[in-house]
Amino acid sequence: MGRGRGPLGRLALLAALAALTAGCERTRTLRVCADPNNLPFSNARGEGFENRLVDLLARDMKMKVEYVWWAQRRGFVRNTLKARTCDVWPGVAAGLEMLATTRPYYRSTYVFVSRADSGLDIASLDDPRLRRVKVGVQLVGDDASNTPPAHALARRGIVDNVRGYMLYGDYARPDPTAAVVDAVARGEVDVAVVWGPPAGYFAARADRPLRLTPVRPWLDGPQWPMVFDISMGVRKEDVALRRELDAALARNRPEIQALLARYHVPQAEAP
Repeated sequence: MGRGRGPLGRLALLAALAALTAGCERTRTLRVCADPNNLPFSNARGEGFENRLVDLLARDMKMKVEYVWWAQRRGFVRNTLKARTCDVWPGVAAGLEMLATTRPYYRSTYVFVSRADSGLDIASLDDPRLRRVKVGVQLVGDDASNTPPAHALARRGIVDNVRGYMLYGDYARPDPTAAVVDAVARGEVDVAVVWGPPAGYFAARADRPLRLTPVRPWLDGPQWPMVFDISMGVRKEDVALRRELDAALARNRPEIQALLARYHVPQAEAP
């Protein structure tokens, strides 16, 4: 029976195996560095907008997705991209010196968050009401590298009426970055200054209507911008991957904008 197949049968079998092998080789892997508990950006269940963005681009580039999970703290790049355990960080400030970054796929801003019924329509860091009301602000914990709003308020002497909320929140709980927005909804503070994506995402889920207003001025002195372009980051030597991501981002721009809208990400115009 085996001999009955003859040379042509063996050739057909070899051709089929070769085609199968070639198909496997064409399915490349996009290794993604991400935080497993950092909504609205990412989580281990794939519920963040960066998770959905990665899925969209991977389909476009005919790649499968593999995650390397690491809490997004100091040392994140060192322990992920630099350690070569993964190849792309989906959400990083454009132009970050330690990485090569794609063209930005969105621009967002810090916003003032207040209760819609409070009458606090604060839009400027120079609004005199900021000296009288209770103000929440996100803090990193290291004064030298704190958030731009924290520096801006301190530079104006607005300190005693400010309550800090750690940027990373209580990591033992789900949605750790929601704390500062929740504080506004509960009335612990009258207004908070929050980075746009978590502000929009958690305000939309609050148990009472909240108002979001972009912070002005957008640049508080030469060091503290309130508006940032966000890109995807790769190692500097991974030129081909950066170009491939750039092309996929451009091809899928309408879908990406719709995705950001579903997550209530505030979009900022060019300064």
